[in-house]
Amino acid sequence: MSRIGRMPVVIPAGVKVKIQGREITVEGSKGKLTREFHPDIKVAQEDGKLVVTRSSDNRLQRSLHGLTRSLLNNMVEGVTKGFEKNLELSGVGYRAQKAGNKLTLQIGYSHPVEFDQPKGIDITVDGTTKIRISGIDKELVGETAAEIRRIRIPDAYKGKGVKYAGERLRLKPGKAGKTATKGK
Repeated sequence: MSRIGRMPVVIPAGVKVKIQGREITVEGSKGKLTREFHPDIKVAQEDGKLVVTRSSDNRLQRSLHGLTRSLLNNMVEGVTKGFEKNLELSGVGYRAQKAGNKLTLQIGYSHPVEFDQPKGIDITVDGTTKIRISGIDKELVGETAAEIRRIRIPDAYKGKGVKYAGERLRLKPGKAGKTATKGK
């Protein structure tokens, strides 16, 4: 039995959960999330908790059991607290600017790179080198952060590029220089 799947999801005060067949809607102070789940996995609301059960122990249902519970937990946490990812620009002359719904990055290319802010995501720029991505959908926040990072992944030699805050890079040693030869 899945250890994660067995744990019930506690519904905090102020959060409404609506179950209609396979579709579950969670509404809280930050917004509303809707997701459709696999028909073999059953979700029931029992005295302030969401309980996830499966009908059999076949491989597919075992894999979906913990996944469904984690997705539900992320939905509840998202509409109450929200999620956030932080990015840092490292490199000489690298900077970010926010104008309307566009994030403009100057990160070593011959032209500034523009990134459109997806719906449901809030992007803020702190200073010129820190980017904060926040929203209620954990999957969308992570995907947006990954897309921005993908524009200029930190290189392995100097570490220049867009990296997650707190990410530690292992830099490769540069090319070894020639040693001086004696007696010529």
